[in-house]
Amino acid sequence: MDNACRTPSKYYAPLAIGAPDPYRTQPVRLERMIHFVPPHNEKIRGKLGDMIKKVDVILGNLEDAIPASEKEAARRGFISMAEAHDYGQTGLWTRINCLNSPWALDDIIEIVSKVGNKVDVIMLPKVEGPWDVHYLDQLLAQLEAAHGVDRPILIHAILETAEGVKNVDAIAAASPRMHGMSLGPADLAASRGMKTTRVGGGHPDYVVVADPGLIESAPRASFQQDLWHYTVGKMVDACMSYGIKPFYGPFGDFSDQQACEAQFRNSFLQGCLGAWSLHPTQIEIAKKVFSPDAEEVAFAQRILEAMPDGTGAVMIDGKMQDDATWKQAKVIVDLARLVADKDPERAAAYGIERCA
Repeated sequence: MDNACRTPSKYYAPLAIGAPDPYRTQPVRLERMIHFVPPHNEKIRGKLGDMIKKVDVILGNLEDAIPASEKEAARRGFISMAEAHDYGQTGLWTRINCLNSPWALDDIIEIVSKVGNKVDVIMLPKVEGPWDVHYLDQLLAQLEAAHGVDRPILIHAILETAEGVKNVDAIAAASPRMHGMSLGPADLAASRGMKTTRVGGGHPDYVVVADPGLIESAPRASFQQDLWHYTVGKMVDACMSYGIKPFYGPFGDFSDQQACEAQFRNSFLQGCLGAWSLHPTQIEIAKKVFSPDAEEVAFAQRILEAMPDGTGAVMIDGKMQDDATWKQAKVIVDLARLVADKDPERAAAYGIERCA
């Protein structure tokens, strides 16, 4: 932290008299997919009762993809959908408009004043530095105090500008309200001047080429690379260093489910806990990818059973396991328990008894 940050004694103090105390430990939730819905669309709002049962997070989107003429209708629609349903274990989020837009302030004030006790997380787009988080943090505290909100609304930042990537560590450390971050590849590509119109995923021209063979005229193999590998890794490091959650963002080609699964899986292996689903077909992909494989869970459980206190070293199936692999195994088993509580089929596959 730099000198502009709050001192340790003040870090967890409410920013407004009467506001709820910030969380010292985040609520434990399963968040494999953040499913975006356009709240101004009454037909889609009518399907939410069934959708709530299928997803981990429902997000009412107020920003990109909502026409300027529909911004106020989307805000009203989100408030309506928050009031109309009991979300239970499913998270309720909203993505507000960016802070320099003419709609952001009204988004925040109206949503917190009317349904502040229903909203879990506000997703904040185009975060460029800790100052953006500080502004929303202070405003949320004042509104929570004024309207009797009894638990803090968390902030989830979208990393989608070059300046935001440069300041990623300071953003992660900005507030105890920080829930996590998502990669926003489309806006980030534009901010960086990248030469692609794709929303997430690789690019056929971003490749490495094999060395030439003995026959110079023979075709050389090429392998497509991940444009976002470095940025995802940098975001994951910042999030995990400060105890918040990293997410991959959108994959824009709904017709290419194989590529979507590959991009989600790359981010999962790098440490992301979930991704955005912009289309119903991506919900099952996210469930598949961000739920650990049953064989991995079984092997991880064997490691934990063989090393009950997490120290020492043992051999399992000819492979050495030690303190480091015990930590890896615990990450997998802890995630499997979260999944099992919501997903009876995977609970059976894991051999884990459901708590819920």
